[in-house]
Amino acid sequence: MSMIAAVVLSAGESSRMGRPKALLPIDGQSFIEKIVGALKQSGIARIVVVLGFNADGMRRQVEHLPVEIVVNPDYKQGQLSSLQAAIRHLQSTGNCDGMLVHLVDHPYIDSRMVRSMIDSFGDSDKLIVVPCHQGKRGHPVIFSNQLFQELLDAPQDQGAKAVVNAHRDRTLEIDTDDAGITVDIDTPELYRQHVKGE
Repeated sequence: MSMIAAVVLSAGESSRMGRPKALLPIDGQSFIEKIVGALKQSGIARIVVVLGFNADGMRRQVEHLPVEIVVNPDYKQGQLSSLQAAIRHLQSTGNCDGMLVHLVDHPYIDSRMVRSMIDSFGDSDKLIVVPCHQGKRGHPVIFSNQLFQELLDAPQDQGAKAVVNAHRDRTLEIDTDDAGITVDIDTPELYRQHVKGE
């Protein structure tokens, strides 16, 4: 079985939401608790949460979870800088075949889908595994450790997309009827629409 570490990116300021997305309530828990719970359920042993904005305050909210916390001091540079902080942490703390990257504003994550993504990654020679719903790509995304250096070298303004686009031929898309993979909740309107069912 592939040794996959999960990385949850939760470093942003949540400026459009007006409060930390990681801590928004959903189904009696917070977004971050729901995500970490699903990742644990899928059998992933290592979960890294990247914090940035108000890292100290956020750390107090997540340190009860079974996660490793990485603080990205350069979080204002964008998502890629947080991904790079996670990669450097993974490289310095042992071995993994790849990382499954998830965003804290995507609370609808299904442990069975994560499991099938990891199994598919292990069974194929692909470098990237991404779920698709009705032709639209979503999250989480698995990156092989063979891409770690490329991600570390990628330009901040392009983010991980540059690396994804460079390896279309070695990307495995997994079709799912789970619409949750594309649900990105980063405004109060979207939160009300999706979580409160308004």
